Amino acid sequence: MADFPLPVRNLIAQLKKLPGIGPRSAERVALFIMQSEPKLAAELADAVRAARGTIKNCSRCGNYTAIDPCEICASPRRDKGLICVVERPADVLLVEKSGRFGGVYHALMGKIAPLDGIGPEQLRISDLLKRVESEKPREVVIALGSDAQSEATAHHLVSILKPLGVAVTRIASGIAVGTGLEYADELTIGRAIEGRRPA
Repeated sequence: MADFPLPVRNLIAQLKKLPGIGPRSAERVALFIMQSEPKLAAELADAVRAARGTIKNCSRCGNYTAIDPCEICASPRRDKGLICVVERPADVLLVEKSGRFGGVYHALMGKIAPLDGIGPEQLRISDLLKRVESEKPREVVIALGSDAQSEATAHHLVSILKPLGVAVTRIASGIAVGTGLEYADELTIGRAIEGRRPA
């Protein structure tokens, strides 16, 4: 049975590694690229290289940025006494889209998952403790999902932050149980931020 040439098969294999792209979608995208003007493929490759080459994590909050510190951390208009803790840099963007949060962020770069060998040491939790001790925020908002690993991470954060004398809150309900922030729309996230409660 005939198959695609090896370079096209390799392209399909790489596309299948992307989230939400199954075998059929990968094949369709690969064929679209192959049938398009060569300029499209070159621009796509250049955009991927540029993004990976210039975007890094902010040394302070972990957000994606081309400058360090990021625009949010550097902004004099942000409330530095309010730190929102999220799982990933992409979650910063989700909370920002809600338009309801004016503080700064701290991305943990994951969540506690003992079965996967991820404990507090593998996350940016010690960096968060240093920030709280040096910056003395009045409140830390824990904006994690409601799955079991997020709950374990939130419980751990509450146990180590409360003794530091900072108010610790959690975002309110509105995020579906068993899911992460990436599945919620801006309105749901905004309402959850506004309705946060003590942890």
